[in-house]
Amino acid sequence: MHADYVIVGSGSAGCAIAYRLAEAGKDVLVIEAGGSDMGPFIQMPAALSYPMNMKRYDWGMRTDPEPHLGGRQLVTPRGRVIGGSSSINGMIYVRGHAKDYDHWAENGAQGWGYADVLPYFKRMENWHDGGRGGDPSWRGDDGPLHVSRGPGRNPLVQAFVAAGAQAGYQLTDDYNGEQQEGFGPFDSTIHLGRRWSAANAYLRPALKHANCRLIHGHVRRVIIEDGRATGVEIDRKGRREVIGAGEVILSASSINSPKILMHSGVGPAAHLAEHGIDVIADRPGVGQNLQDHLELYIQQAATKPVSLFRYWNLWGKGLIGAQWLFNKTGLGASNQFEAAAFIRSKAGIPYPDIQFHFLPIAVRYDGQTAAEGHGYQAHVGPMRSVSRGAVTLRSPDPAENPRIRFNYMSDPTDWADFRTCIRLTREIFAQDAFAPYRGKEIQPGEAVQSDAELDAFIREHAESAYHPCGTCKMGAVDDPMAVVGPDCRVIGVDGLRVADSSIFPRITNGNLNAPSIMVGEKASDHILGRAPLAAANAEPWVHPAWATAQR
Repeated sequence: MHADYVIVGSGSAGCAIAYRLAEAGKDVLVIEAGGSDMGPFIQMPAALSYPMNMKRYDWGMRTDPEPHLGGRQLVTPRGRVIGGSSSINGMIYVRGHAKDYDHWAENGAQGWGYADVLPYFKRMENWHDGGRGGDPSWRGDDGPLHVSRGPGRNPLVQAFVAAGAQAGYQLTDDYNGEQQEGFGPFDSTIHLGRRWSAANAYLRPALKHANCRLIHGHVRRVIIEDGRATGVEIDRKGRREVIGAGEVILSASSINSPKILMHSGVGPAAHLAEHGIDVIADRPGVGQNLQDHLELYIQQAATKPVSLFRYWNLWGKGLIGAQWLFNKTGLGASNQFEAAAFIRSKAGIPYPDIQFHFLPIAVRYDGQTAAEGHGYQAHVGPMRSVSRGAVTLRSPDPAENPRIRFNYMSDPTDWADFRTCIRLTREIFAQDAFAPYRGKEIQPGEAVQSDAELDAFIREHAESAYHPCGTCKMGAVDDPMAVVGPDCRVIGVDGLRVADSSIFPRITNGNLNAPSIMVGEKASDHILGRAPLAAANAEPWVHPAWATAQR
């Protein structure tokens, strides 16, 4: 078997690349280790907590013991299904802040500044703004990726946004447009009541082209001969096969893309030698620069029965499921994250460095444990931790998951930032908008006040927001820690590219599905040898008093 372009992974970026290459008439083969995404656990937005805990859909990865979190091993869900992690995520759509991309461009990723990437965000979007008349300078309306908003009718959701205004923060009607900073509604990849994953948006339309094929198998390594990728070795249907390729594109996630590179002989020479792997290209940055967002749940009891807790039983879940199954409407058609906020932690920070997800129930993100009775919570965490970790090989066996250590909370500033997050959340929950509903603080609890007490809570309760990235950093070709250049080509190997969240030089503000798809969109033009889309000239909003005011 042979294809002009072999794409490893049908996740957020891989699906977008397949779509654009197939649209251009190229011979494309997509290889996915997982299976079908059909079924209510993936397609029903409210069921989001189920697929990330199912072996059928998730790689089942965990971190090594994290030394600064008391040795806890945190789960690292990654999609093993068509659509990749876009099929198991929370469906939240956040582009990131304009200054995130300007930072990329200023640090070696030329051509990836905000003016360069905004046209690709617009190309990929079909934004449903509820009739408000979205500004075409900022949003797209005819792309394959449907982006919508929940109804936001729950009074707790409305109270959260109102409390932000009462606390003195900005309001923003579109954090993905001109102004990210402030409180407002969340965007989601939900369309007509269904999860609108990369598989639904991109892969299924791509596969309608006769020149695009999908096969299921586990890629062991890229075959590199005389400095050029010529194909991949895969395990498929109980056999080992070699698939030839004119060009190989790794879109296997920030965990599996560096793993495949290392098993292919591309990575830190000493580490590869430890596992008996012949070194083809000594790239010390492969697997390094691992980043993520950590978050905490600040939970408050509700004195009125207005939260989603009323449905947290078999009867309630059954009613929601039945309404969704037959009509694709009701609570099942929302991910329930319908209010967001991006704020700055202090004066002198030019753009937001804290994100909130508000949820009108007190429950763990993985859905495993609900508080007793009605409540609400804010997921809050810093956006730009300076801590860095690594993905490394566990053994020479490509079938084994790699070792993952994020090295969370390894810098003192992380602790100070998280304390600030907790105290600012408490201030927001103390506003008059919550007065009709506010009961006791469930978590951390009103007794937890001192720095030491807050640090103990953080150490025990901080959880991943599931935003790993950075392990195949994009940068200038003379940067020794860069893995790919600005055209996504692996430095030192011809015919091989990486295009997924692993190429992020630095993590972006917010959830990573939208930036990952954008990477696929922009990478496809590099692969096709096309001129980039014309740079945008829209100027994003920055708080005029950022240097002297926190809000």
